[in-house]
Amino acid sequence: MTVAKIVYASLTGNTEEIADIVAEALEEKNIDVEINECTQVDAADFLEADICIVASYTYDDFELPDEIIDFHEELLELDLTGKVFGVVGSGDSFYTYFCQVVDQFDKAFISTGATKGADSVKVELAAEEDDIVSLEAFAQKLVETQASL
Repeated sequence: MTVAKIVYASLTGNTEEIADIVAEALEEKNIDVEINECTQVDAADFLEADICIVASYTYDDFELPDEIIDFHEELLELDLTGKVFGVVGSGDSFYTYFCQVVDQFDKAFISTGATKGADSVKVELAAEEDDIVSLEAFAQKLVETQASL
């Protein structure tokens, strides 16, 4: 069975909810999903997954949240060739660089040799109906990409 690993950082609960929406969409497609808060796992845990997902909020303008910095650094050292990845996150468009951490993780995954499975999804604060549709489409695309490898 295909395994997806979702790692998230959430301060207000918005990003955890986003991760849960993606997890539910993947489970509906018969994917075995493991979801963990970023301080509870190591980036190397992605080696055991077929689909690797990070969900994070952006702190201030463009900073990685403190709790996910170590995970990000560990990720940069991995070889995830043959894995599919996707990144989602929440942010506030009040800041100049909306959801910048999503882009930082996207670049980090690319450096690991993983295959980008779907366009990243950036959510303004909490997920609304149109965001849920986008997150479900994100999950579908990840599954399709993984199946094509």
